Amino acid sequence: MESTPTPGVGRRTLIKSGVALGAMSLAGPAIIQARGETPVKLGWIDPLTGSLSALAQSEVEGAKYAVSVLNKKNGILGRPIELLVEDSANDVGTGVAKARKLIDRDHVNMIFGDVNSGIAYAIEGVTNEKKIFHIVPGGHTDEITGKDCKWNVFRICNTTSMDANAVTGELIKHYGKRWYFITPDYAYGHTLQAAFIRALKKHGGEYQAAMMPIAASDFSATLIKARAYKPNVLLNNMGGLAQIDCMKQFVQFGMNKQMGLGGALYELESIKAVPPVAQTGWWDMEWWWNQPNVPEAVAFVKAFRAATGKTPSARHWFGWVAIHTAKMAAEKAKSLEAIKLARATEGMELPPDVALQPGKVFYRAGDHQLMPNIFVGQVHPPKGDDNVFTVADAVPGASIWPLADTGCHMAYPA
Repeated sequence: MESTPTPGVGRRTLIKSGVALGAMSLAGPAIIQARGETPVKLGWIDPLTGSLSALAQSEVEGAKYAVSVLNKKNGILGRPIELLVEDSANDVGTGVAKARKLIDRDHVNMIFGDVNSGIAYAIEGVTNEKKIFHIVPGGHTDEITGKDCKWNVFRICNTTSMDANAVTGELIKHYGKRWYFITPDYAYGHTLQAAFIRALKKHGGEYQAAMMPIAASDFSATLIKARAYKPNVLLNNMGGLAQIDCMKQFVQFGMNKQMGLGGALYELESIKAVPPVAQTGWWDMEWWWNQPNVPEAVAFVKAFRAATGKTPSARHWFGWVAIHTAKMAAEKAKSLEAIKLARATEGMELPPDVALQPGKVFYRAGDHQLMPNIFVGQVHPPKGDDNVFTVADAVPGASIWPLADTGCHMAYPA
């Protein structure tokens, strides 16, 4: 698993107080800079190149924005935050090598990553071996907080089962029970499709499916098979550039006139990259920016847009929550020791200006899974600036993924 990093993708960005990030100033207040405190080092690993790069870049942007905000508020434990970002290049071996480098050479205090569930799962093995506090912002496969849960690992994004369970009822209500899946052939896709099949079978549904490479670009043969099956709805489970390519070919084939479209995740980054005719269907959002009745969300969106010129996506929110979780855990534990950080994070509730949504959002103690709302709704062409999704329901995560179903049996070191 410890392969040599792929040439050309070993880029690392060092973010610390005093370094500019686009339109944002990351310079902390003078009191922090003058104090000369040893920084708290946070290691971030994401596929900044490859088919998932747009999602990864948004996570990093969200994290950088959080660092810039918190470094103006005394950092972590009164020390400036330093964010070391590594490119996993959407490759498991490279991701593992980068994790070992960050821990052994850069001596980071915590690790964050990866968008790719398979890489996140592999990195989890390294951080557990090294006893390093690890937050997974955006890798969804169930096992990370399920049967292979670890005492040192916490996750922000939903499990694949949470996403599937939240939207299945709406897909059946609006389209029917005959489904066709196009699914990426790696950890995320396997567990997502399995979760959807379990949910569909409970309603007496039927399906056919095709597994595709994570970076597939030609979906013509698969779409022809899907059309021949005559499903009520096609579930496009691909992610990033692969999902975008599949969506474009779906409408080029005229299949949008023959069946519905939907699934678990159709993220803001991807919706904005496809033609308006492909901006359709029933999906989940793991966080959504347009929450006029949540004043903290309104304020966050305004400030984020002013700093970056962008509307925040769920991936930006993952980065925001990850860095704030690190700060809250360290200050509750009064320590950067991994076991103390983990104990402090268990059961931790996010404050309203971090959760940015209604209700209680907390890290469940039994499996270290964040329990937010899943925003279920309909994608559509823009109704104003980036308003491409209308929320029909905000489903509490704990209501659709009980701890008893996870298979997690948490064990701390002696």
